[in-house]
Amino acid sequence: MSRYTGPVCRLCRAEGAQLFLKGDRCYTAKCALKKRDAKPGQHGTRRGKTSEYGLRLREKQKLRRFYSLNETQFSTVFGNAERLPGQTGHNFLQLLERRLDNVVYRLGFGVSRAQARQLVRHGHFTVNGRKLDIPSATLKPGDVVAVAEGSRDMELLKTNAEAAATRAIPAWLSFNAESMSGTIVTIPVREQIEVPVQEQLVVEFYAR
Repeated sequence: MSRYTGPVCRLCRAEGAQLFLKGDRCYTAKCALKKRDAKPGQHGTRRGKTSEYGLRLREKQKLRRFYSLNETQFSTVFGNAERLPGQTGHNFLQLLERRLDNVVYRLGFGVSRAQARQLVRHGHFTVNGRKLDIPSATLKPGDVVAVAEGSRDMELLKTNAEAAATRAIPAWLSFNAESMSGTIVTIPVREQIEVPVQEQLVVEFYAR
């Protein structure tokens, strides 16, 4: 599946939920979903009955778009989650949260996951002191993510880090504004993962 390059606000309207794809704009009154919650397109105001398949498909698409992954990446992570002990849905969310690009976003170094992924690919971050430019890398407790030494004067990163210092960081992460770094404290539990989906419906979609 090719990468979506259209207006991301249409995706939030299509799913009827805030997916936080537009950075700081999503937290203001300018959010497209707050101004108009109808689905995009000329038939967006129509209300029809959703089938059981359609309900599960929409939850899957919502979660995939929330983490800004294409179908191949998304299904690969799900396959990894199935092989782990425990509840597949919880494992799936934990793997998605522990991706390097998502951790960079959660720490506030990127205003959106798309921006965080680009920053990682361009080599602006280190993990445990070594440069890592693989957005899909799965981190573990104790790993330290920091802005690379040569990127600390980058205006974008400094601005994002200053803004992040004023926001709530997930409890499974710790953030040090002075060193521009963050640490994975523990594997997040379901209550610590804020996603607007019912992950069991996603599991049922892939189990059909």
